[in-house]
Amino acid sequence: MAVEYALILIKPDGVKKSLTGNVLTKLSQSGFHIIGSKVVKVSRELASQHYQHLKGKPFFEGVIDYIQGKTFGGAPYDRVFAFVYKGENAISKLREIVGATNPENAEPTTIRGSYGRISKDGTMENVVHCSSDINDAKREIQLWFSPNELTEDVYPTKKETVTEEKQVWA
Repeated sequence: MAVEYALILIKPDGVKKSLTGNVLTKLSQSGFHIIGSKVVKVSRELASQHYQHLKGKPFFEGVIDYIQGKTFGGAPYDRVFAFVYKGENAISKLREIVGATNPENAEPTTIRGSYGRISKDGTMENVVHCSSDINDAKREIQLWFSPNELTEDVYPTKKETVTEEKQVWA
């Protein structure tokens, strides 16, 4: 059994429905460890990079609006909770807990089966994202987290001097 890492996102519909605690409770049944967590206001750039595999699809813009919370009226639903989980065969086991992408096809005891829905306008509100395989997990984790935001080394890193403008406390 191999130790794997997976990105889990509680999407804006999960935030709007106040499901964060319920989702974390279900995920805790896996016995895996959270090694990174944060709340992220999703930029268009981040959303586009995350869903790069859907570019060119007719529903791409709808997916971008959804993950940015625009579908739900923006703030305070314009954010997601992002987690990195670690454990043996984490991806397949977490995907079992999360359920099928389409909530109508998900087992009723899964997160998506319990809390997901297809809205009246056809939007698939599936509450969470889970990495699909180790390659996607690596790409997604490196997209959503910097190495210093994780409690342990996950992938190789390097030291680099970066000069950037950043906001600081006044």
